[in-house]
Formats: sequence, structure tokens, C-alpha cells
Amino acid sequence: MTWDDVVKLALALPGATRGTSYGRDAVLVRGKMFVVIGKEPDHFVLRAGLDEVEMLIATDPACFFQTPHYVGWPAVLARLATADPERMAVLVERAWAGHASVGQRKARGL
Repeated sequence: MTWDDVVKLALALPGATRGTSYGRDAVLVRGKMFVVIGKEPDHFVLRAGLDEVEMLIATDPACFFQTPHYVGWPAVLARLATADPERMAVLVERAWAGHASVGQRKARGL
């Protein structure tokens, strides 16, 4: 995948807008980031619950990882080169849903 692929998935969700987070390209909903390009262009940051972060890293360490900065935070880093597009579509939608309004989730059928 590429960062543009991730952005396309994210912007297809109700209320998602392109913006920045800490000066980096991001997609937000209701002003809150749910995906942002990493400090290096080979990965991105995805919002995820703490339990989900552990599960993702344990089940697919070739794709998912954390740096010390993110340990304990509801976010996981994903390597673009090894990201599965179908799985990312589900995870991006889940990250979006965590910040979306009830109306936005309803518009998505959730």
C-alpha cells in the first residue's frame, strides 16, 4: 500500500477530512486524527484500542509495531509495504468510528 491508498480509504468515510497532526499529513473526523503519516514515509500511525494494539503486533509483526513514544497510547504504527489492503480498510474504519459522531456512524451503517 501507499500513503495515498490509506488516505483514499479514510476520506471515503463520512465526515473525514484531510488535515495535519503535529505538522504531518493526516485524516481527521470531527477534528480528531485517526490516521497520520509516520515520521518516516514508510509507515503510518493508526488509532487503535490498547488491546487491539497488542493483538495487531502479536499477530502481524511484519506490519504492525510501536516505538517507545507510542507505548501505552491508543495507536499502532503500520508499515505500508506489508499492509494488507482489506485488513487496513477494516482497521481504518474502526479507527474512524472511534471519533465519529453517532450520526456519522449511522450514515455508515454502524
